[in-house]
Amino acid sequence: MAASMRVRRLVTGAAVTGLMAGGAALGVSGTASAAPAPTTAATVITGAHHDNCEWKKGHYEKKWVKGHWEKKRVHHKTWHKGHHDKHGTWHHGHYKHHYTYKWVYVPGHWDYHWIKGHWDCKHR
Repeated sequence: MAASMRVRRLVTGAAVTGLMAGGAALGVSGTASAAPAPTTAATVITGAHHDNCEWKKGHYEKKWVKGHWEKKRVHHKTWHKGHHDKHGTWHHGHYKHHYTYKWVYVPGHWDYHWIKGHWDCKHR
């Protein structure tokens, strides 16, 4: 299981902080019963981070796209009418298809774009 580097550092920092606080508590066990337990820096940062942040799932969002030029494929049909050849055989009329590319102006319009999941933090 591959965890991100940020998660691994957070877990390691919490473990080291816990070991250091436990060692300090054992060293001064006589005075620790009278004094309140000290809070670690990792606890304060993590608590404040989760209080002010909210996870937003990935979603489609409607956004305005301003007018721009695009090169688009254009389809042309040409009608070739039926005829008799020199042997008297009738050949039916048919469409011949042609495709070309043309620069066209696309006016401004609303479009949906995918927004990846992210943390939305409200900093005071």
